[in-house]
Amino acid sequence: MKICLRYLGDSGYQQGIGQELGVSQATVSRTVDRVVDSIVAQSNEWMKFPTTNHELMEAKRILQSM
Repeated sequence: MKICLRYLGDSGYQQGIGQELGVSQATVSRTVDRVVDSIVAQSNEWMKFPTTNHELMEAKRILQSM
């Protein structure tokens, strides 16, 4: 997870991130791929997107007030 978060936080070269964290570029690549695939596979449980016009307007209102 740390490898993936590091890559997503600053998607520099995988080799450089691997050197920084003491793993190979291939490990960075595999880790990012697996973690992102896992997040996407479970996204319907964690994320809800607006499906009606009312929900969309409410989401916009909330985001604009931040």
